[in-house]
Amino acid sequence: MKKVELKVENHLAVITINRPEQLNCFDYDTLAQLEEVVDGLKLEKDIRAVIVTGAGEKAFSAGADLRERRTLNEKEVRRNVNMIRDVFTKMEELPQPTIAAVNGYALGGGLELALVCDFRIAVKEAAMGLTEVSWGIIPGAGGTQRLSRLIGTSKAKELILTARKIDAYQAYDLGIVNKVVERSHLLDASIELAEEIMKNAPLAVTQAKYAINYGSNVDVKTGLAIEAKAYEVIFPTKDRIEALEAFKEKRPPNFKGE
Repeated sequence: MKKVELKVENHLAVITINRPEQLNCFDYDTLAQLEEVVDGLKLEKDIRAVIVTGAGEKAFSAGADLRERRTLNEKEVRRNVNMIRDVFTKMEELPQPTIAAVNGYALGGGLELALVCDFRIAVKEAAMGLTEVSWGIIPGAGGTQRLSRLIGTSKAKELILTARKIDAYQAYDLGIVNKVVERSHLLDASIELAEEIMKNAPLAVTQAKYAINYGSNVDVKTGLAIEAKAYEVIFPTKDRIEALEAFKEKRPPNFKGE
């Protein structure tokens, strides 16, 4: 049984962390399989959106596999920490929009995985937290950086330094979660958002995401230059012409990602 499963249908990829009995925690093999999947998706131009979720109903992911961690020497622990950091960065840098379908606990590295996604939709039973300081460590897969950029430094410090767990509605109020839904509607809500995005020109979506990601942490002048470069990539595309033709002919555009 694979620890990371991939399903692709109608331009949409669904990644499932498949270790429900271990609360979908990340051991080294899981990280290696996730990296292989993410590397493959980056090259798939036909895939226009990605959903990430966890198997079962208990957890999106409860973070690092502490049972495995106890058996590792210091060199192996460093290997795992570097691996999770690198894999999550690759996920963040996917050209396709990504949606975390948070189906339960998202703790430690589990919340860090959700944070690298562009959007987060959570079931109302979800519990989230960067709880690493209670284990004598700190978030090591980008949590200190991504959470503070998402909700502000002071709120991020409060959550991280207290190791506090919050529920889905608190996460929504803080801006961590985009939407809270009933469990039965989680995948449908995630697919609905993906489909709303995918009806648009895929190359334009990709470049808009690129401009936002790389422009949001620089000064406005540099950000505008990044936006201008992204626009130049889109200008000669067939999809841009197709949108104008569709407008003229009063019909929906047929975007092909060209």
